[in-house]
Amino acid sequence: MIGRRVGACSMLVTLLHGLEPYMDATDESSFLQDMLMANSLHVLIKLHERLQRFNTQKPAPVQEHAEHLAHQVMKELHALEARPEIKELMHVLSKPHVQDLLSVHDSVAQNDYEPRLPLLAADDDEDEEDSVRIIQMMKSKEPLGATVKRDKSTGALVVARVMRGGAADRVGLIHEGDELREVNGVLMQDKKPEEIIPILAQSDRAVTFKVIPGTKGQLEPDNTEVFVRAMFDYHPEKDSAIPCKEAGLEFWRGDVLQILSQEDDTWWQASRVADANPRAGLIPSRQLQERRVVLRRPEALFQTSRALTTNSVDADYVAIHGIHMAGLRRSFRLSKKDHRRQEMQAKWKKSEVDGENHISSYQEVVPYVRQPGEPYRLVLLVGPSGVGLTELKRKLLLSDPEHFGVAVPHTTRERRRRERDGVDYHFISKHAFESDILHHKFIEYGEHGGKYYGTSLDSVRKVLAESKVCLLDVEPDAVKLLYTTEFKPYVTFIKPPAIEQLRLSRRKARILASCDEAKPTRTFMEADFEEMINTAQDMEDKYGYLFEKIIINDDLATVFTALRAELKKLEKESNWIPKIWP
Repeated sequence: MIGRRVGACSMLVTLLHGLEPYMDATDESSFLQDMLMANSLHVLIKLHERLQRFNTQKPAPVQEHAEHLAHQVMKELHALEARPEIKELMHVLSKPHVQDLLSVHDSVAQNDYEPRLPLLAADDDEDEEDSVRIIQMMKSKEPLGATVKRDKSTGALVVARVMRGGAADRVGLIHEGDELREVNGVLMQDKKPEEIIPILAQSDRAVTFKVIPGTKGQLEPDNTEVFVRAMFDYHPEKDSAIPCKEAGLEFWRGDVLQILSQEDDTWWQASRVADANPRAGLIPSRQLQERRVVLRRPEALFQTSRALTTNSVDADYVAIHGIHMAGLRRSFRLSKKDHRRQEMQAKWKKSEVDGENHISSYQEVVPYVRQPGEPYRLVLLVGPSGVGLTELKRKLLLSDPEHFGVAVPHTTRERRRRERDGVDYHFISKHAFESDILHHKFIEYGEHGGKYYGTSLDSVRKVLAESKVCLLDVEPDAVKLLYTTEFKPYVTFIKPPAIEQLRLSRRKARILASCDEAKPTRTFMEADFEEMINTAQDMEDKYGYLFEKIIINDDLATVFTALRAELKKLEKESNWIPKIWP
């Protein structure tokens, strides 16, 4: 035909010309012509031809000991005159990544890049059933990633589960339900599951399994990505019910987990998202954990419930350095210890789910990044009275008043001199206030001295509409009202430190405040410290599932810096929000 080798693309062109007399205007002819002349097809053919040539003419390495040669060259250069080009060459050859590159080159040149498994004995499977499978794996520091159990009906050792992403899962030859006959030549007939670990530890490089495939078969993997935020701490070494403590995954409340398998109704497989090298481990399923909580709940019925109390705060806002801090002091939070016995009759709205009765194990979450022009997430600060919420809000607002804002509260009292409607308070009539209560427009409200005070949903919306971050401190039972797609609240719990550190920090704050006569100073008693710590513990126990961040206020300046950094990350980086929000 032609004296030299003809390329496949040229043959296609020749074929197309030869078919021209037989081509017509039908769709089939047009499709065939377009397909044969498609540029993508020609690129694939050329790539295939190059791979074929590479397979038949593999490039031979010029040198199999390039790393050693480089070291010899460096020794020779040491003895020469230190000219600039010699120094530069020495610098290049001494770089770690260059040395690693030469080492890898030598390994490939010498075909020394694959582990060599030991040869199997020729008669290993002569007397075994046809279904027996022999599996060899290279031993490493990584766990095998499978658990075994004794089958109650047959007495055989079988694979109970294969951990997703583990060594056994990656090999793809060991499946749930497989029967173990031998491990490294040791019969498993009379062995207990815990006796397998020492046998594996004694092997040098390779581990050999003889298994009979189970009848359950290999399930198709579920590629749906499921992420959850843990609502409780879990320590597998303390769990007597877990099938294998070593296979358990430890986590803490607030950790984000990726659920890898929910095939078992009792034990899920999961990994921690934040880990650099996440490994799959066993965790209690939602059903198991919530059943455990219900079984433990009767014990709590006999415990004395401590009421959440609030100590005295100033009734009105304060103005600092010319900036009106409307909303900083909530006038409807007053003291139970007021010597004038002017008790506030709080009428907090009940949330849809009472924190004390709520059972929560995992919250399904999705990654979220705020888009330009989208409102900022509402920042909710929660904590016991006296822990420093007001001061944190003040510091944040002063740090950037153009970026942060607070909701202006409503009141039915008379406006005082120099107060401005809509800036210091929204001054409304008692009838209008009670009408707003009936229409559920308030997040929190209360009555003091015959006057209503409250924070409305619209006042929060107004701050967010101004493209500002709205800072709001609320009682924890009010969080549920704001836990919606509209506000996407970032709930931060400010927690007091241990009582010794609490005494020290409040003493330091009192000394600093005494230097500024214009700044009001609150005196704390020992009972206040104990009440603050106990109240914080009650809040965390009952509402901790709502807290996205917990910060211990052992030093106000440090906490402010940490909170400011967290809020910056929240605005710019991806964060996890409940799946029901977007």
